[in-house]
Amino acid sequence: MTSDGDRSGRRPDDGESIDGDTTDPETGRRSPVGKPVVRGDSSVTGRSTDEAVAFDPDDPADRERAAEVVQSFATGDPDDSVTMLRGAAAAAALVRGEGSYRAAADRAGVGVPFVRTWARVHDLPRAVRREVAAGRLAPSGAKHVARLEGQARLTVAFAAVDNDLGVREVRSVVGDVTDGVSVESALAAVGVALGEVTVELSPALYRAARRRAVLDDRPLGAVIETLCEPKQ
Repeated sequence: MTSDGDRSGRRPDDGESIDGDTTDPETGRRSPVGKPVVRGDSSVTGRSTDEAVAFDPDDPADRERAAEVVQSFATGDPDDSVTMLRGAAAAAALVRGEGSYRAAADRAGVGVPFVRTWARVHDLPRAVRREVAAGRLAPSGAKHVARLEGQARLTVAFAAVDNDLGVREVRSVVGDVTDGVSVESALAAVGVALGEVTVELSPALYRAARRRAVLDDRPLGAVIETLCEPKQ
């Protein structure tokens, strides 16, 4: 599965149609293309849900509106993350509706790379899109993260947020990973120790975790990791 939904393991060429959402619930989009799941969440965006625009790829009128949004997005200068996510949604819906990156680009009157890039952003998992909408991950950084596949998407996105990485650093990490470098090594090259994060615990939980670490003769991180492990 590639980052843009091609189950063959390769990215579609310009003239090929995409086959939709990834089936991985963590590393790809689960909700319908064009649906404002994150953009419509006022707790994340701080905006009225009425402002969130949906794009139905199967609706001709919505495809026309998506084409207009993509064209405006390409020629304008969006000043906020939510507007950029709307442009990404329009690009993805247009690709799905038209059947290929090239057809979508022709419909909107923009370049194929532009459509491909932002459609991939829309295809990112919800957790990453929420970071973008909340302003913690720059849309330009998300564009690079979207080039990755699988768990690397989440790892790099979260590491970027937790360590205040700039767009250039994110681009460097993504470039190294796509060249075959491990995610851990790529992050280390920009000064990030993967997995290290400062957390705040309640006094009671802090004491309990520290006590358990001492009694079990384990690092505190190992105890917290055990607590966070999903139940089978």
